[in-house]
Amino acid sequence: MDIGYMMVFASYGWDNCSDRRVWDEEIRLARLAADLGFNCLWSAEHHFNDYSFVPDNLQLMTYLTALCPDIDVGTAAVILPWHDPLRVAEQAAVLDMLSKGRLRLGLGRGLARREFAAFRLSMDESRERFDEAAPIIVEALKTGFIEGDGKFYRQPRTELRPRPQYSFDGRIYAVASSEDSIESAAKLGAHIVMFADRPWEMRLPAIERGRELHRKYHGTAPPQIMLTEFCVCGTDLAQTEEEARRYQGKFVESNFYHYEFLGEHFKTVKGYDAYQQKAEIARKGGIEGAVNGFMQAASWGTPDKILRGLEQRRRVVGDFELNVAFRFGGMPYEVAERGLKLFAKEVLPVLKSESFAAVREAAE
Repeated sequence: MDIGYMMVFASYGWDNCSDRRVWDEEIRLARLAADLGFNCLWSAEHHFNDYSFVPDNLQLMTYLTALCPDIDVGTAAVILPWHDPLRVAEQAAVLDMLSKGRLRLGLGRGLARREFAAFRLSMDESRERFDEAAPIIVEALKTGFIEGDGKFYRQPRTELRPRPQYSFDGRIYAVASSEDSIESAAKLGAHIVMFADRPWEMRLPAIERGRELHRKYHGTAPPQIMLTEFCVCGTDLAQTEEEARRYQGKFVESNFYHYEFLGEHFKTVKGYDAYQQKAEIARKGGIEGAVNGFMQAASWGTPDKILRGLEQRRRVVGDFELNVAFRFGGMPYEVAERGLKLFAKEVLPVLKSESFAAVREAAE
């Protein structure tokens, strides 16, 4: 199994936590992850708020690829409506050249109304902008030339310099929760990226739909999905349950705040029907119900409990890549570091072993 470390860069839930401290702690953890056997360092893109602030994850990864030369780097994701596709393609080409082909380029369309407003963009356009921008970026990284003649991006044919040096086959990812995003990801041939925020049985229909669409559009086996989650790992089960309820709960609260899931605006925003459904569920169940659902989906507890949960998840959704955050929700640095180190020591080797793969084969 391919396992990544996810950097969130959040200060929501901490008292008097400076932006510098947020970045110092996340990068310290990233360096540990690189040394302890994780396959990839990933980062979100978010702006302006305590929920998460990584305004340029390609820039961040250019730094990390030099700091950590033996691990892949990835974006989860570059939010395309907020960028010029030409600049994304150029930045990706540069980073991939410097990293010698270690970039995994993840793309997304964005969800937070507050971020779109700051960029003076309409969320109503996000689907169309993504569906225009993503294919021309992927094609540019394949051919070395970018061009487009769509509604939003009229790009004259232009050669990228430096030219892309390595094939991006298998290295394109796309965040997808809604039906429209699932289809867009399948058309790109991308790994579908999903976040642990509800029981996996609820995710399965969309996952299966993505695999079906990939086969339809490409006639090949679909790439593995990547599941991103927020983990609390420790040796004491009761203690980690308490910590998970506190820190995963605070993350859920930040998620509700940042995306305004208790509001009504998803009813009127084009292309966000799936999030309107989530908002309605959130209003009915409240924070407590959302935290309970989150804890059913995410990993927490002792290494043994986490491994059993991941095996059960694989029985539900099939094989997947894993991307794990250990710092979120006001978690003290020592708790995050403890979780990362223990996960790397006792969970990571099992996930990467032939014996873990054999568990599924035996079940089948």
